[in-house]
Amino acid sequence: MGHQSRREYFSAPLHGPTTTTTSITSTSNSNENNVDLAWPFGKLEGLDRDDIREAAYEIFFTACRSSPGFGGRNALTFYSSHDNHGNGDGGNGSGSSHGPGSPSGRVNGVVMTPTSRVKKALGLKMLRRSHSRRMSMSSVGFSSGGGGGSSPSSPVSHHGHTGSLSGSGSTPGAGMGFSTLPASRPRRPLTSAEIMRQQMRVTEQSDHRLRKTLMRTLVGQMGRRSETIILPLELLRHLKPSEFNDSHEYHLWQKRQLKILEEGLLLHPSIPVDKSNSSLMRLREIIRATDSKPIDTGKNSDTMRILCNSVVSLSWRSINGTPTDVCHWVDGFPLNIHIYTSLLQAIFDIRDETLVLDEVDELLELMKKTWSTLGINRPIHNACFTWVLFQQYAVTNQMEPDLLCAAYTMLTEVANDARKPDREAAYVKLLSSMLVSMQKWAEQRLLHYHDYFNRATIGGVENLLPLALSSMKILGEDVTITEGEGSKKWDTVLVDSTSDRVDHYIRSSLKNAFAKIMENENVKNATTGERVEASEALLQLAKETEDLAARERELFSPILKRWHPIAAGVAAVTLHQCYGAVLKQYLAGTSMLNSEIVGVLQRAAKLEKVLVQMVVEDSEEYEDGGKGIVREMMPYEVDSIIMRLLRQWIDERLKQGKELLCRAKETETWNPKSKTEPYAQSAVELMRLAKETVNNFFGIPIGITDDLILDLAESLEQLVQEYTTFVASCGSKQSYLPTLPPLTRCNRDSKFFKLWRKASPCSVGLEEMHQIITMEGHHPRPSTSRGTQRLYIRLNTLHYLISHLHSLDKTLTLSPRVSTRNRFSRHRGASSSYFENANGSIQSACDHVSEVAAYRLIFLDSNSVFYDSIYIGDVANSRIRPAIRILKQNLTLLTAILTDHAQALAMKEVMKSSFEAFLMVLLAGGPSRIFHRSDHEMIEEDFDSLKRVFCTCGEGLISEDVVEREAETVEGVISLRGQSTEQLTEDFSIVTCEKSGIGVIGTGQKLPMPPTTGRWNRADPNTILRVLCHRNDRVANQFLKKSFQLAKRK
Repeated sequence: MGHQSRREYFSAPLHGPTTTTTSITSTSNSNENNVDLAWPFGKLEGLDRDDIREAAYEIFFTACRSSPGFGGRNALTFYSSHDNHGNGDGGNGSGSSHGPGSPSGRVNGVVMTPTSRVKKALGLKMLRRSHSRRMSMSSVGFSSGGGGGSSPSSPVSHHGHTGSLSGSGSTPGAGMGFSTLPASRPRRPLTSAEIMRQQMRVTEQSDHRLRKTLMRTLVGQMGRRSETIILPLELLRHLKPSEFNDSHEYHLWQKRQLKILEEGLLLHPSIPVDKSNSSLMRLREIIRATDSKPIDTGKNSDTMRILCNSVVSLSWRSINGTPTDVCHWVDGFPLNIHIYTSLLQAIFDIRDETLVLDEVDELLELMKKTWSTLGINRPIHNACFTWVLFQQYAVTNQMEPDLLCAAYTMLTEVANDARKPDREAAYVKLLSSMLVSMQKWAEQRLLHYHDYFNRATIGGVENLLPLALSSMKILGEDVTITEGEGSKKWDTVLVDSTSDRVDHYIRSSLKNAFAKIMENENVKNATTGERVEASEALLQLAKETEDLAARERELFSPILKRWHPIAAGVAAVTLHQCYGAVLKQYLAGTSMLNSEIVGVLQRAAKLEKVLVQMVVEDSEEYEDGGKGIVREMMPYEVDSIIMRLLRQWIDERLKQGKELLCRAKETETWNPKSKTEPYAQSAVELMRLAKETVNNFFGIPIGITDDLILDLAESLEQLVQEYTTFVASCGSKQSYLPTLPPLTRCNRDSKFFKLWRKASPCSVGLEEMHQIITMEGHHPRPSTSRGTQRLYIRLNTLHYLISHLHSLDKTLTLSPRVSTRNRFSRHRGASSSYFENANGSIQSACDHVSEVAAYRLIFLDSNSVFYDSIYIGDVANSRIRPAIRILKQNLTLLTAILTDHAQALAMKEVMKSSFEAFLMVLLAGGPSRIFHRSDHEMIEEDFDSLKRVFCTCGEGLISEDVVEREAETVEGVISLRGQSTEQLTEDFSIVTCEKSGIGVIGTGQKLPMPPTTGRWNRADPNTILRVLCHRNDRVANQFLKKSFQLAKRK
């Protein structure tokens, strides 16, 4: 069973000679393919609808065996609990033959003059057919208490022997089919038992076997209650293979009986059973054994004995293990619901499935006798009866509105039951799943009522809507919804009963109808970017939307207004929103305004006027005059659409710029295109995009506001700042600075200096080497590496950005299209530039790149002639002149590569880095450098030469004042070289005490080691200490040893 999107359970074609089946079969088959009503009561694996129907009839007949019409003159008598308890579980029916809802006249189970109270209460019409309609005829050959009809599983139907009420087919043997009697035999009215047998398509053979089993079972047990009879077990015990046409039929029948036991005792018991229960395991083994062959059911069969013991043990269990007089073998969910709904299905005329039999009262009274066996009570009956009526309406193509009205009437009873405080969990689960299935089916149509209903069937909305709302109310207010076992069983959705479902139905259906209009190919092209006749498509869409609104107001709104005071207003708002979304999507694919777009906007304004008028007319009597619903209509304002379009265009240009930036990060090599364009090509592309964007922006034929200008400028500025960050991503100066060597005492007897003095008579100094190179005609080449030159290109690129940003800013500022009334009021106050932040970022990037390039040039490219060469060994033989010559060549190359605007800053950074390198030679030169006090003049002379390089290189790139200011620190350190060692030690002690906060050093105290800050100057104790470390005399050596125990140089 489970989920059934087709009519798979109750709409089988009728078989057997008791009814004319041709038209019914074709109708049922056609309905199966169209019904999407889901079966809500769970699955029963291995049992089809015919198995359930036959089991239902067997249980029904057993429960009604004592009722008139179900037995012969000498029928055995037993008693149902419903015969002794009147109304049953909270019911208002009666088990007696003259209770409420029973027919007015009945003789021996024969309904004489049916007047149905049930049909009257449900609003169903009486059939008013003649008594000859249900008469025992010679053609059907009913035996005592029997009725015609075959099951699909019967031998007759399997061999295709079907017939009609007037058929003359026959099968030999008493009780083995249908017999033909003389035509002149008088006809008599059918009993209730015969009606049920005919309605449930049970063969005479099956009926005969059931009667025989009951007679054998109840011998000596005249007062036994029907619900204590485990019917499948009794059938297996008393019926032998010889009573069937062949062994195959018997095997199928036996498997069905065991499958019923399996479902009721193992798979879906009303009282849970432990999987390790011995009776359960033995019963499962027997059931599995029947898959290949029938089991032996003889009196001496061990298998039958085990089967009986296991079934009885499982059936007579109680929750707490105490003895009980209640038998549980078929009252577990969902087996009991499958069987009971199969019984209820018998109330529909098998000749016309849209009609309910006039004998429905009698049949329901009889079905009530099965309640104790199946575990049914009045609330469960009401729920099942509601479902059966609703399902029959659905599977018969909704041809009989009375069935839907009857289901709604029963749903009122269900609502009353659901509000009772003592609801059982099983009932809640059943009711929830049933209501969800009904509501889904109803809402599928109400959410698309334009598809399911037209002018001829508009009344269906009026009938279906109350049922859907009632189901929603019960689900939302009265029943706690729980999901089934796993998401595949039920897709349960909690419904907010306070929400206006009718409002939702209107909006959903109109959106769906609008989507159907949108299936037009031209409209598709308009909304997917294919601009083929796009404007014409939007104009046509506006016309059809207006027609849809008129149809809604004429057909559906008058009905829906009963549940929603402004149904037409909601419809108008929905269509307004739908068309607005399409219009917005259409305009989103346009970058420039033109006459076609203006025409679309004008037609949209006309549609908007019609829809607004529709809302106003429908809201005249509403409490707020429709103000609330009108607020949902976002106006089709042309100006706002244009502004939105322009802003989206700006975002698109920004996106293009970001894509360009991403490509630049992946491909940029910082090699210039030519000497005339010494900057990165990615910057050229970026500025070209920015210029095109500004020009196109001012080419749009609308008024340009200050806010739009600011939006455009901010987008361009964001791009430039991101690109600037990319250009400035070139490392830091720290990566080029050498590691400071450890401090040591200068030792004139070190191995290094012994070797140096030994080799000095025959050595050639660096200066002589350079003189030799010059004499050979070779001029010194610049040491600038490719990496440093690429840093120069980065600098050129940054200055290229500055110049073009100035041009863009001028265009934005001086354009005659721009209003100047509120210029810069939003963000920038009185700022003079739209790109102030970008200019600041670029300037910072220039400082950083210039610094990194300078330190790379001095400490990496020129390291061999600067830090690694100057004053190595002694000062006199390793002066600065070779380094200066290389430096001049490097500066010449720098000015050749860099643009004019970039040279001054780059030159200044090279000066600062060369001054720092000179300081490191003096203070952090390592063990290879020794200084004497007498070296002071040579060092001072060398530094003056270095200063003159920057004062004279270039035409006034760096002023002498700037050079002198930057040289002050170095000159202060050089002056320390001219002081005596005694003066240096005294100054060092004083400064160290002051810096450390000690004050005066006492007897026995030692000076603290001053930290290396890197900010060297003549007043820094660490700087003085380093001068002492490089001083080659005894006083300095002894002071350092005594104060800090510094190691000697090796």
